[in-house]
Amino acid sequence: MKDKIMDRWSTYEPFYVVLGDKKIADIIITNHARSRWIDRVESEKTGFEDICAFLWDRLKKDQVKPYYKNEKDVYVIEEDLVMVAEFSVLENEFDIAGNPLHKMIIVTFLGRMSEVIELRDLKSYYSWLRHSRRMTLIKNSRKRK
Repeated sequence: MKDKIMDRWSTYEPFYVVLGDKKIADIIITNHARSRWIDRVESEKTGFEDICAFLWDRLKKDQVKPYYKNEKDVYVIEEDLVMVAEFSVLENEFDIAGNPLHKMIIVTFLGRMSEVIELRDLKSYYSWLRHSRRMTLIKNSRKRK
């Protein structure tokens, strides 16, 4: 998916999709993200190619948006599916204007907001998780003494 033929004959332009200020030319799915995809999103189409095809399609249709306006790593797909992604610059890959292209590294899929109500407010969800883990650690340390 890196090369797309342009209108002019025998001219190639690196294929990319714009997401915010990034020009995405490659998608990488981590093993953790794939396992979360199987657990929380889809149980039939679970291959790396299936997930990438889904993400490319949604990126091209402009259905991937940042979760919060200033957030750079949490995204919502189709206003439902929440994922965490990181970006890095592709070496020796540039658009026609000479701007760098990026690869999107999918860290994890958090789930669908329609199924997991807590995902509608991530900040309170994460603070609740931290608090519950902290309380679990405190309880476990009391048991050991």
